[in-house]
This record gives sequence, structure tokens and C-alpha cells, in this order.
Amino acid sequence: MKVLKSREVITLAFGAMIGWSWVLMTGFWVQEAGSVGTLIAFAAGGLAIALIGLTYSELVSAMPHAGGEHVYTHRGLGPGWSFFCTWALLLAYVNVCLFEAVALPTAMEYLTPNIRLGTLWTFMGSDVDLGFVLIGAGASLVITVVNVLGIKPAAWFQTIAFSMIMIAGVALLIGAVSFGSVDNARPWIGVPATGILSVLIMVPALLVGFDVIPQSAEEINLPPARIGLLLVVSVFLAVLWYGLISFGVAMSMPQSDLIASEMATGDAAATLWGHPSAGALLVLGGVAGILTSWNAFVIGGSRLLFALAESGMVPAVFARLHPKFHTPYVGIIAIGALSCVAPLFGRTVLVWLIDAGGFATIVAYLFVPFAFLALRRKEPDMERPFTVSHPRLVGYGAIALAVALISAYLPGSPSALIWPYEWVTISVWTVLGIALYLRFRAGRRFQGG
Repeated sequence: MKVLKSREVITLAFGAMIGWSWVLMTGFWVQEAGSVGTLIAFAAGGLAIALIGLTYSELVSAMPHAGGEHVYTHRGLGPGWSFFCTWALLLAYVNVCLFEAVALPTAMEYLTPNIRLGTLWTFMGSDVDLGFVLIGAGASLVITVVNVLGIKPAAWFQTIAFSMIMIAGVALLIGAVSFGSVDNARPWIGVPATGILSVLIMVPALLVGFDVIPQSAEEINLPPARIGLLLVVSVFLAVLWYGLISFGVAMSMPQSDLIASEMATGDAAATLWGHPSAGALLVLGGVAGILTSWNAFVIGGSRLLFALAESGMVPAVFARLHPKFHTPYVGIIAIGALSCVAPLFGRTVLVWLIDAGGFATIVAYLFVPFAFLALRRKEPDMERPFTVSHPRLVGYGAIALAVALISAYLPGSPSALIWPYEWVTISVWTVLGIALYLRFRAGRRFQGG
């Protein structure tokens, strides 16, 4: 059912990109890169993602079907590469949902310190508290039910949470302009200046989420060209948000105080407005960010599973639509069940999972520009309501940037994935994917396909 309008599309994509990091990580960014250096890092990383996003924009306008990357790569590169791309992206989407199930109670503890009910056990050095488990699992159930009920309730939920983010962020920015000091924002560039790179390598993971627009394209009630335009606009807005919030935090207090803060944006708001309630408001906005990101990736992940199932690449049960609400409810419930279980393993394991998911995302992003160029060559007359000018420059530029981003995760890089934990996660997911793909190939041979 095509029910999503422009506002809902923007809130869906923007909400997916604005999670918890804008509340928790700003102090680290400013410390590493400096106030202006942080802006440079986000501008450079945003440019890379926007270039990749342009290829998405043309493809989603030409093929506005659920499944996004799966559809484009299947048509442009064939079923093998399509499965590899989609399987990698599915890892990223599911990992975000698992991470948010653990991040939510951590955020709630700032607002209500007495939520701990007792340690159940310790797993990989991380205490697992009963109160945290109940909050994470309970929120997982709510997100699951909202998404089973339909894309419209999910979009409504997203809009409310998005409004909370806006109120919190605007309060911080007004406080920074009214009571902050530009002198606090010094040094402009961190020492050493390579700290900019430390922030830059985080940007792609922070901007994961614009691609939920193509995942839900069949439910968007807009002209195809406008869908492509909104995708690029959503990336720009997210980069602008991260940049403004970071600079506002930098203006709030001297860098030495930021370094000592465990919740930089919340403490910045409390300092600017002179009252702890301002900090609580900011963290409440962060909670809303967790919920918008979580909700968006349940939407995206379930649609990816639906597309894979329709192609016969995963069990057909994931292609079932709810008889009343017309949602891919099996995939939604599967992601919801994993999210309920996630808090039982504590935070350490999930940090490894989200890092592995960031790597998987960039791998998936690499295939879309290849499909973009392949379809330009193979199907030059395809109707493209949103047409990218200079397609070769954009396509090859997007590929080069994706490769550069992938290299940041490889051994030898300061941000390399942790051995063995994160590499084992990727290896296990890869082996499972290979097994499913071989099953798919065997089924095609049996049918004479």
C-alpha cells in the first residue's frame, strides 16, 4: 500500500541516521578533531555518502520496488552478486536493531538512575542487569508490534520520535547561541590533525539509514523522481544535524570539561541552560533517536528479507504478508525476537556486532554504483525519472570512495576490525550466506532454471 508522503519519507530516513551517537559521542569528536575539524570530517564523509546516494537516487526512481539494493544489483549484476550485496546489508540492519535494544536502557539510566534490578550474570566482561533486559526486551516487543500493524503506524511512530529529537536539538542550539562561547570551541583543529581521520571513519556508519527509502519504495506515494531527490536531501540534513550539534557542544564548555563528560551533549545542555532538566531533555531526544533508528531498520531489514524470499534465496516464509495489515510480518517478528534476546548478552558483544555491521554496510554500498554503471551500459533507454548528470564520474567516484572507506576497516588501519571477535562475526555470517546461496542454486538447477 502506497501511504508514505514526503514528510514521512524524510523522517524515516533522517531518523534512521540520527541514533544515539549525537548525544554520546560529540565530546570524543571535538576532542579528537577539534570543533572545525569535526565539521570537516562530517563534510568529507557526507560528500562520500552523498555521491553513493546519488546512484541510489537514480536507481530508486527507475525501480521503485521493495528491497532496494537487492532489486538494483539483481537486474544490473545478476543473482550471485545481488545476494552477496543484500546479505551484507541485512547483517548491518539486524545488528543496528540488536545494538539499539541494549543502547536504550543505557540511555534510560541517565534519566532514571534506579532502573537496575540486579546482575543476572557477566558475559564477556559485561554485566547483564535484569532491569536492562526488561527494558530492552519490552521495547523490542513494542517496536515489533508497531511494525506488524503496518507502515503507516510505523511512520506515525517515527514522526513523533523525530519531533522529540528536533525539540531537544533546537534547545541545545539556542542555548549555544545564547550562552555559549566561541572561545570554548578552541582549538579549531585537534592536535594532531590526524584526529580528523578518527572522526571521518565513523561518519559512514553514522549515516547508514538513508537506504531505508529504497527498501520501502513500494509504500511511498510520491513520484519516482521525488523519491530520489528526498534520498539526497535526507543525507544532507543528517550531516548538517551532526555538524551543528557538535559545534554547539564545543561552544558549551572548555574542552577539558567535555573530555571528562560521559554524556557530552546532555551535560552541554545542562551547562548552557544552568539546569539539569535541560540535560535530561537532550537525553530524551537521544532516546527518541534510538527509537527512530531502531524502527527504521526493522522496516528496512524486513523488506530485505521479503525481497530475498521473493527471489527464492531465503526460505519462502519470509515473503508472507500479513493477511490484514499487508506487512512482511515474519521478517519483522524474526528481527524483533533477536532484539528481545540481545540484552541477555551485555554490551561488549554488541559493540563487536555493530562494528562488523558497519563494514558490511560499506561492502553493500560498493555494489550499488557497480549496478548503476552496469545498467547505464546495458539499459541506456531505461526510464530514469531522476537522472544523474555525469554518470561515469559519479559512479566511479562512488566506487573509489567506497573502496577507501572499506580500507579503514582492514588490518593496518587505526580503525581496523578487532581480531578475532569482529572478523569471526563476519566469517560466520558469510558462511551462512554461502550455504543459503548454494541451496538457492541447487533449487534452480533442480527446476531447470
